[in-house]
Amino acid sequence: MRRTLLKLPLLALALAALPLSVMAADANKKKIVIGTTVGDFADMVTESIKPYLEQQGYQVKLVEFTDYVIPNIALAEGSLDVNCFQHKPYLDSFSKDRKLELTPVTQVPTGPMGLYSGKQSALDQVKRGSTVAIPNDPTNQARALLMLADLGWIELKTEINPLKASEFDIADNPKGIKLVALEAAQLPRSRQDVDFAVINGNYAASSGIEFTEGLFLERSYDFINWVVVRGEDQEQPFVQDVIAAYNSDAFKEYAREHFAGYKYPESWELQASNEQPESKEQPEPKE
Repeated sequence: MRRTLLKLPLLALALAALPLSVMAADANKKKIVIGTTVGDFADMVTESIKPYLEQQGYQVKLVEFTDYVIPNIALAEGSLDVNCFQHKPYLDSFSKDRKLELTPVTQVPTGPMGLYSGKQSALDQVKRGSTVAIPNDPTNQARALLMLADLGWIELKTEINPLKASEFDIADNPKGIKLVALEAAQLPRSRQDVDFAVINGNYAASSGIEFTEGLFLERSYDFINWVVVRGEDQEQPFVQDVIAAYNSDAFKEYAREHFAGYKYPESWELQASNEQPESKEQPEPKE
């Protein structure tokens, strides 16, 4: 008993030293700040997720971003409670590089990356020296290179991790493709300056580009996007309510109506082959 009594003042001092944000019971948290990139993920929040959570008694604020860096920094620093804009390979790489404790909690409908026309309007118009705009961030650049390899325009080294492929991992470029690396948000506007452009699904959607316009769509399912929270918050009631919102029948119905052609979360148990538009695969392009 004596030992326990001696420890009590120390425990009280330790608790007093903790920041209020740690001591506060997040069970009573009723304001959620969600960060997304501009476009489809923002629309999902505004048109479906926010109304759902407001019915649960929450106040929801949406903050929109035009880059892939600030939303994770803002989440880690506490300016956001949730973000939704990224796939897991990007999250894993970013978190490791920045030493951040961020946790994916549920998948969201995700527009596939696609190859779109620029100065050229068909795959068979590719020729030696054709220019192809691709994202400049490492993870999405790897996605683009995988697409070009699937298309047969380039060949990647066999011993590499394809999710981390870079221009240095191109083993063969028989068509002499010239890659133009740009910020992902700039890719839709780049189409007038290049022969073809590889565009992320969310930026295609926000620019009014239909997925049916894609000359070739991403095949991989490694890059479906996630709702992400701070690791310390993943069991909090507000996070569980956000997860419920993104998996509610109301949101599923909304997504199917407004985001046809998207890859849907695996947990929805949808038949991907029936939900995805077919890629406009052409015969092997001629030089």
